[in-house]
Amino acid sequence: MRRNNDERAENEFDDNVVSIKRVTKVVKGGRNMRFTALVVVGDHNGRVGAGLGKAAEIPEAIRKGKEAAEKAMVTVALDENHSITHDIIGKHTGATILLKKAPEGTGIIAGGPARSVCELAGITNIRTKSLGSSNKQNVVLATIDALSQLKSPEEVAKLRGKSVEEVLA
Repeated sequence: MRRNNDERAENEFDDNVVSIKRVTKVVKGGRNMRFTALVVVGDHNGRVGAGLGKAAEIPEAIRKGKEAAEKAMVTVALDENHSITHDIIGKHTGATILLKKAPEGTGIIAGGPARSVCELAGITNIRTKSLGSSNKQNVVLATIDALSQLKSPEEVAKLRGKSVEEVLA
């Protein structure tokens, strides 16, 4: 699938390969080797997604993972400190992750899989704690689940029928 230059500039995301695993399937003639790549993509401006690509060769698995991640993008509500708007817990199968709002200058305090998601989402100040499973794929998906649940103060105020000042007080 070829894209013209205008479309490429519009859909330009940075990507980070979180893990590459070699998967072996034993068949009658021997072993079939394949690769799975977990890829996180984001625009450093509040949009992030993760995808899994599977193929016989590593570059092809990464490309497929990148395409899958671009299809599964979520938008993240960020505050003026480039942190999340409120504390939240995300879950995916056995992995649970706690994301805590942090003041300016804190940086990204997170483990490997959660760190790559936060960096590509454009979050610069956050504290995280991975609870439960440490499986990279589940931690990445739990982090994205948590980020997708975030609401901005404006959204909460609208849902409650109040002003933003009343919600933040």
